[in-house]
Amino acid sequence: MDSMGDEMSSMPMRRGNTAKAVKMIVAVVIVVAIVLVVVKVCWTGYEAVSGAPIASVSASNWQAIFLVNGQVYFGKVNSVSNKTLALSDIYYLQVVTKPLQTTQQGATATPDQSGQQELTLIKLGNEIHGPTDRMIINRDQIVLTEVLKKDSRVVQAISKYVSDQKAAAPATK
Repeated sequence: MDSMGDEMSSMPMRRGNTAKAVKMIVAVVIVVAIVLVVVKVCWTGYEAVSGAPIASVSASNWQAIFLVNGQVYFGKVNSVSNKTLALSDIYYLQVVTKPLQTTQQGATATPDQSGQQELTLIKLGNEIHGPTDRMIINRDQIVLTEVLKKDSRVVQAISKYVSDQKAAAPATK
């Protein structure tokens, strides 16, 4: 009878262990399913971001390229890949401080006053290091791009610069 009592007393323990094991397996399956769903959502989001065109290639549209460092370049997008964007006919904005008042020698008459700040559109290529008028930008450095309207102040300033350069160039025959 002792062996029968031992068998009877161990039966509830086996059922309890089996129930715990089933609960553990169900919990592991649920956790794995959640992890797989999260990975799939993250991967799909990554593919959408990395595969989406960041700008349209256009020889006629001027576009603004905003970078993570705060710099903005204006130009024509020549090509876009999943890693880079190629830009040409490049311009950028630069803050120029003009003195409020100048003497005949050109120095500021009142050094305690800071002066008036203006934004000036600069053509890439005239800097001291002499860059070419083409730039390859890593896509991970681009915050956003915008196509500029033909009547925007930037496009008007670029058009004026180009026409002034053509007028200043000597006529060749």
